[in-house]
Amino acid sequence: MYLVLFVLHNPDRLDDLLQAWDEVGVNGITILPSTGLARLRQRSVLRDDLPLIPSLHDILSHVENLNRTIFTIVDSDSAVDQVVAATESVVGDLDLPNTGILSVLPLARVYGLHRRNNAGENGNSSL
Repeated sequence: MYLVLFVLHNPDRLDDLLQAWDEVGVNGITILPSTGLARLRQRSVLRDDLPLIPSLHDILSHVENLNRTIFTIVDSDSAVDQVVAATESVVGDLDLPNTGILSVLPLARVYGLHRRNNAGENGNSSL
């Protein structure tokens, strides 16, 4: 099993990326807003331009400048290859700027991925 971790540079491509991953059989995707050190140093992420009591216009006029970190677990090398190909079909060649960074980590053990029914007295599963 492998952990596929992708930092998507352009959040506008998120929906297309999720659809591409879904089409190659990926499910159980987790998405987190994230930023890198370069953006933090450019101060393009933190809002220091808002007034003490901002209006709704002040808040909505800000262009979001966060990456999306997306990760999932896949079970084979071929699944990894499909995820990489699906990712590049959306964002382009990952070796080009402003696309993102994809990494793959082998997993020694995974718990909780395949849930089984733990039926109680009434037959409902409980967590």
